[in-house]
Amino acid sequence: MKFINYLESISGISIFGLSSLLIFSVIFLLVLIWTIKADKKLIDEISNIPLDKNN
Repeated sequence: MKFINYLESISGISIFGLSSLLIFSVIFLLVLIWTIKADKKLIDEISNIPLDKNN
């Protein structure tokens, strides 16, 4: 028996797929909005963190 057959036998399993897609979409949109509205100086400062030699 294949793994998909086990999943099909569980009642209400489709809600997990929909909820995970919804959570991913909300987080993605929030990060996208933050990225668009973020101050460019802050983004430059954050992007230089790995290159900063001052500990």
